[in-house]
Amino acid sequence: MRALVRRLRSGFGKPVFVLLWLVPVWLMLSLCRLSIDMLSFRRLASLLGVAYGKMACIPLVTEDQQKRAAKIGQAVRLAARYVPWGANCYPQALTACLLLVLYRIPHCVCFGVALDSQEHGFSAHAWTAAGKIRVVGGESFSRYTVIACFVSLPGLHGTGCSSADQPATGGGVDAV
Repeated sequence: MRALVRRLRSGFGKPVFVLLWLVPVWLMLSLCRLSIDMLSFRRLASLLGVAYGKMACIPLVTEDQQKRAAKIGQAVRLAARYVPWGANCYPQALTACLLLVLYRIPHCVCFGVALDSQEHGFSAHAWTAAGKIRVVGGESFSRYTVIACFVSLPGLHGTGCSSADQPATGGGVDAV
């Protein structure tokens, strides 16, 4: 009982946006997990945006979009803690992608690999970024080698890395 009361108190310290999205994001994480199990990567990749291959491109966003992206990340990470069947980086990245599209925030979803020295193998990771904000997945560009990057510019006509296609603020793409 004390643990429940403590969790409720800590939850009230979260932004209203995060609290309002907690249950819907929990459901979205569950649906994304199911989609990963049921659909091929090729099918899911078509929903992620324009494929840039191994070149990581992070779309530029406005300050308001950065704030919204940070709150989306908070909501996804918080809901992921309470999914009983596990919500690792991949369903979190897909869920964040869906919410960023809903709020028309340009973003990228990256997939990377790294040598795992402890297990003498590879580890894989997925993360989502919007401008300077690492929505989910943390500071992964420094640890993982990008093997696939998908850029989504919702609400914009141009989707290339060319600055001629993009407006001056929010929506350009910055190659990493």
